Amino acid sequence: QVQLVESGGGLVQAGDSLRLSCAASGRTSSIYVMGWFRQAPGKEREFVAAIYWSGGSTYYADSAKGRFTISKDNAKNTVYMQMNSLKPEDTAVYYCAAGMSRTYYYYRDRAYDYWGQGTQVTVSS
Repeated sequence: QVQLVESGGGLVQAGDSLRLSCAASGRTSSIYVMGWFRQAPGKEREFVAAIYWSGGSTYYADSAKGRFTISKDNAKNTVYMQMNSLKPEDTAVYYCAAGMSRTYYYYRDRAYDYWGQGTQVTVSS
């Protein structure tokens, strides 16, 4: 079992920045990939960014490229996502997720085994 706790969400204005954190506990040594997803009201959950736990390779959705940066601190078992130049369309509940199996499909939510409770990000115009 892996437990994930997100933090760092909030209400900001367009153009502002936020840093989300996701603290993992439990079987963290077995984590293969960590991802961030988001779900806006009335929309499906979508991939935002992913980072492979050991190698550190990172991947982003087109909507996040150039504005968001995913990073990790293995010693703290924590994944971060720095979000800059936020836009109203970034408003959503952001979830972090942990995948325990080898996968290349980091952008698919079914590649992940554990999910956090989510943190709300609201960007006003």
